[in-house]
Amino acid sequence: MRTASRYLPRLAPWLLVTLVALIPLVALARGGGGEHYSRGSDDGDGDGLFLYLVFELLGLVFRYPKIGIPTLLIVFLVYYFYKRNLHPTGTTQRAIERREAEHRTQVSEAEVQGWVQALKSKDPQFEPQVVLDKVRKLFPALQEAWFKRELTPIRPFLSDATYQRFNVQLQLMSAQGVRDAIADIRLLGVQIIGCQQSQWFDSLHIRVRAEMRDTDVPAGYSDEQALAAARKAPSESFTEVWTFVRKPGAQTRIGQDLYQGKCPNCGAPYQGGATNVCEYCKAVVNSGNYDWTLSEITQGVEFNRHPAEVLGLREARQADPALNLEILEDRASLLFWKWIDAQSRGDANRLAQVANAEMLSQLGSELESLQQQGRRRVILECAVGAVTTRALEVHPDGYDLAHVEIRWSARMGVGAAEARPPQLPTVPQRWVFTLTRKHGAMTNSANGMSTDRCPQCNAPLTGSGASSCEYCGARLGTGEQDWVLAFTFLYETWDARNRQRRLSGATLQSAARQVSPEQLPAAAMAGAGTDVVLDVQERERLLYMMAAIAAADGAVDTPERKLLKLCATRWSVPWKNVEMALSSGSQLFNKLIPRGSPEASVFMRNLVQMALVDGRVDRKERRMLEAAASHLDVMPQLESMLRER
Repeated sequence: MRTASRYLPRLAPWLLVTLVALIPLVALARGGGGEHYSRGSDDGDGDGLFLYLVFELLGLVFRYPKIGIPTLLIVFLVYYFYKRNLHPTGTTQRAIERREAEHRTQVSEAEVQGWVQALKSKDPQFEPQVVLDKVRKLFPALQEAWFKRELTPIRPFLSDATYQRFNVQLQLMSAQGVRDAIADIRLLGVQIIGCQQSQWFDSLHIRVRAEMRDTDVPAGYSDEQALAAARKAPSESFTEVWTFVRKPGAQTRIGQDLYQGKCPNCGAPYQGGATNVCEYCKAVVNSGNYDWTLSEITQGVEFNRHPAEVLGLREARQADPALNLEILEDRASLLFWKWIDAQSRGDANRLAQVANAEMLSQLGSELESLQQQGRRRVILECAVGAVTTRALEVHPDGYDLAHVEIRWSARMGVGAAEARPPQLPTVPQRWVFTLTRKHGAMTNSANGMSTDRCPQCNAPLTGSGASSCEYCGARLGTGEQDWVLAFTFLYETWDARNRQRRLSGATLQSAARQVSPEQLPAAAMAGAGTDVVLDVQERERLLYMMAAIAAADGAVDTPERKLLKLCATRWSVPWKNVEMALSSGSQLFNKLIPRGSPEASVFMRNLVQMALVDGRVDRKERRMLEAAASHLDVMPQLESMLRER
C-alpha cells in the first residue's frame, strides 16, 4: 500500500490535467460560435490525453487492483459525463445556437409599437394580432404539407421562390431515398421583430419559436410509419424568422382573405389551382399585392434585418423606376433552385425558361460529360443561408446585369449513375449569380412576388424544359423582358475580377452574344464586400476548399495532413469532415480555384485574414499559409498579404 500511495501522487497530476484539458474545449467552442455554434474537432488533444491516462491506469490496475479498478471506473464515468453533457457537439451546441438566435431576434416593445403605428398610418385596419394569428394558422399547415410531401394546399400563401425552394428540397430528399418525419409539433410563440417599408413593398419579419420531433426515414414509409419513427426522436426547439411582404397601399380586409378561402382582392370564393389566379377578378393571389405573402424563411442564427448597400441601384432605377430588391432577390432565389434542380436531375433543359443560351450550353456540356462517364452530380440537403444583391450594371446599348451573392450549403459530390449517393460532408458554398435583362425592360410590379411567370402573357411557367411559353408561344430565357440566369461564379472568381478591372463602359450587344466572364467590368462590383465573413460556415468553406485543392494532385503527405488538422482544430471544424473532403477531392465543389490565378490570390487573402483574426500569425499558422500558397502557386504574394494587415 505504501508503494501504491507513492504511485497515486504521480498519477494525480495527469488526472487533474486531463479534467482541466477537457473543460477549455467547451469554453473554446462557446467563444468561437459565431453566427452558428462551433462543432469543434473530433480528434482534439483532450481525447489523446485521456488515452494516455487510461494506459497509466491500466498499469495501476495490474499492480494494485483495489485502487486501480475504482480509479479507472471513476475516470470513465467522468469522461462519459463530459462526452454526453459537456462536449460541444451535443446539447451544448444546440443551446448556444438557440441563445444566438434569441440575441439576433430580440427587439424592444417600443420598436414593435413604432412599426405597428407606421403600418396603421397607411392601413388603419392593420392589427398585429390578426397577422400573428395568420402565422399561427400557416405554421402547422406548412408542416403538414411538408410531412405529406404535398405543397398544393399552402402554395397560395408562398411566393414563387419559396414554393420552388420547398419543392426542390422534397425532390432532393426523394432522390436520396428518404422523407422527413415530424411529430409533436408545438408553436411556442410568434412575435413581430422587424419591419421595412419602401415604395415597392412593406416587409414584416416575424419570429417563430417552436419545437418538434424530427428525423429522416426511408421514402417508402407510410405516414403512419413515419409518425411512429418521429415520435422516437428527441424533441428539439428552434427559432425561425418568417418574412412576409405586401404592396404599400394594400388594405387589411378582415374575414376576406385566403385564410377564409376567399380571394384577397375581390372577396370571391377561391378554389386554389396551379395558376394561383382568382377565376373571378384574375388577381394573382400570392403576389403580395393584396395581402401578406410569405417570401422567405430564415434561421434565427442567420437573421440580419439591416439591408446592405447595393452599388448601381440608383442608376438602375432611373431606367426602371419599379426595380426593387425584394422582387429581384426572389427571382434570383427562384433561379438558384431551378439551377439546383437541373443539376440534380442531370438535365440542363430544366433551366431553359429562365437561363440564356450560353448558360444552358455551359451547364449542358458539364452534365453531358458526366453522363458519358456513367456518373451524375449528387446534391443533397441543400439549404440557402442568404441571398444578397451586390451590384447592378446599366448598359443603355445592350443588356443590364444584376450580381446576386447566394450563400448556401449542401452535401454535394459526383457518384455513379445507378449507385447509392456517396457519403459526403455538408459543405458551405459561396457563389455569385449574374442575371441579365435587356436594357429598357421594366419590372412587372403587378405580379409582385409571383416571379415564375411568362413575362408576356403572365401564365405560370411549367418547368417542362420547353424554351417557349406553352400558352402564348413567347420565347423564354432570352432576357428580353425579365431577368434570366447568365453566369454562375465562385465568389473568389467574381471578386478577383473586381480587383483586376475598372469600369470599362463595355456593353452587351445581343442576348445571344452576351458578355464573357473576362469582360465583366469589375469596378461595378465594388459592393461585393471583399472582407471575408468570419463565421463558422465561411471557415468551413475555406478549409474544405483548401483540402480539395491539396488532394487535387492525388497525394496529401503527412505534414500537409497535420497542417490541415491544425486548421480544423483552431477553426472548430470537425476533422472527420475534412478527411471526407480529402478523400472526395474536387467532387465537393462544382469548380476548383485554378493555380496561379487571380481568384487563387483572393482565396489566399481570405486565408490570411482568417489566420490574422487574433492579430498575429504564429509559426504553425505561417507553415499552414505557406503550404496553401504553394498549392495555389501564389507564394510570391504571401508576404505582401501578411503586411497588408
